[in-house]
Amino acid sequence: MAESTNSLKATAYTAGGTERDRVDLPGDLFDGTINMPVMHQAVKAYMSNQRLGLAYTKTRGLVAGGNQKPWKQKGTGRARQGSRRAPQWVGGGTVFGPTGRKYDQTVPRQVRALARKSALNARAHEDALIVIYNFNYEVPSTKQLVSLLGTLGVTDKKVLILTDGLKRNFFLSGRNLQRTHVMPYADVSTYHILWSDVVLVESSALGYQLESVAEKPRTARPKPEGKSRGAAKAEAKAEKAATRRATAKKATRTAAQESRAAKPKAKAKTKKPAAKKSAGKKKGRN
Repeated sequence: MAESTNSLKATAYTAGGTERDRVDLPGDLFDGTINMPVMHQAVKAYMSNQRLGLAYTKTRGLVAGGNQKPWKQKGTGRARQGSRRAPQWVGGGTVFGPTGRKYDQTVPRQVRALARKSALNARAHEDALIVIYNFNYEVPSTKQLVSLLGTLGVTDKKVLILTDGLKRNFFLSGRNLQRTHVMPYADVSTYHILWSDVVLVESSALGYQLESVAEKPRTARPKPEGKSRGAAKAEAKAEKAATRRATAKKATRTAAQESRAAKPKAKAKTKKPAAKKSAGKKKGRN
């Protein structure tokens, strides 16, 4: 284990969530150095290297067609033209457009190391660096990893987990978690450290050989007495649906009553002409 020459300490837990004594962080790495310009340079270079630079346009020589002169040079009264693929034509080539480029930026190795060191020191100063003992999972288990994050109280935060080398089972356990990133400690960059809110580091990656500790039995968390957010939403939705049904039913009844009240009047109006006609017929007979 590297000797510690500073006062930076970090909380420590087992992989099962049992709290251990706080540990001193290695002094050669966690010496309190926080260099903002170097971190900015490293992050800017990392983000630039992610760009593909695929924007590409065609010049007049690359656009298909336009081999024939649109009209003769003289005698038409129009401006002379040599090709329908000239830039001033619709469907013609582009002048000085992008033709693909590289956005790669190179940062010296020592500068990258200093930037990563500064980022780790920044997280250690914020007490956002937690040392975890032994990330060895026999089988992938997302449920077990979520339980660990819940015990640490970082479920709603962006978490970066650094393992000692490549551990496939543990990587598969956190691959499906949206706000959790699992990667080897040797591959971490300044961007990943600053992206996260909390950094979990395996003890062996920092050179610690911690003794195993018996896991404490976990007590079941009491369920809240109030209704959950989902249940409250479902209940409110059901109430709205019931109100709509009642309103629609009431409107249907009102319409039915109005139609019933209008029917006798219509019959009376239709009978009167018939009575007049019959009276006229009687007068004619007499």
